[in-house]
Amino acid sequence: MSGHSKWATIKHKKGAADAKRGQMFTKLIKEISIAARMGGGDPESNARLRTAILKARGANMPKDNIERAIKKGTGELGASTYEELVYEAYLPGGIAMLIEVLTDNKNRAAAEVRNIITKAGGSLATSNAVLRLFERKGVISIDGEKYEEDKIMELALEGGADDIVNEEGEIIVYTTPDAFEAVMNAINNAEIETDGAEISMVPESYVKADKDTGAKIHKLIDKLEENDDVQNVYHNGELPDEEEA
Repeated sequence: MSGHSKWATIKHKKGAADAKRGQMFTKLIKEISIAARMGGGDPESNARLRTAILKARGANMPKDNIERAIKKGTGELGASTYEELVYEAYLPGGIAMLIEVLTDNKNRAAAEVRNIITKAGGSLATSNAVLRLFERKGVISIDGEKYEEDKIMELALEGGADDIVNEEGEIIVYTTPDAFEAVMNAINNAEIETDGAEISMVPESYVKADKDTGAKIHKLIDKLEENDDVQNVYHNGELPDEEEA
């Protein structure tokens, strides 16, 4: 299908940082737990929990971890209270960034995120200044060297996908948030493994960064993703490869 984005490149950079699987699983566990706390532990009646579980499965999280996270959220294993926050920022080179946070200490999270952004030469933006530049979409990433693109396209379109693009051997399936679950189920039922699957904030357009700016933003993303309170980082930068930067 038509269309091109830098999503695969961006997600690969995120994937490189998230290669610390324990750290990635910690973030997913928090996401599942808060969904279970807010809407109950039954995925059938809790759409947010279903989506969080699909994301965890997309990251190949073991079933036992998912079940423990649900029990933690419902209080069976001792509940934690988290707040959800979204920070918007402008970075060098006119690049915009969204930082999604789940924290048990709002003041600590705010101070740490602000400090990381400021040290990188960026600044926090007013509410909705950056958010309006992004659109919420389901994004499913699949290894195109492992699976046939035609098969994935057929499954995805039958499930209700909006678009499928092939970026350097990685097949990216885009859906509306409402269609994400149906498309993921179609892919899972065909026993196709995903490299990642989530409802994400996708930029409407991209801003190209030079090598120096790209290097700074790569470091900034790594710093943010190392922070335990930060769940997701999205930006509209078209960045050079880390090695090149």
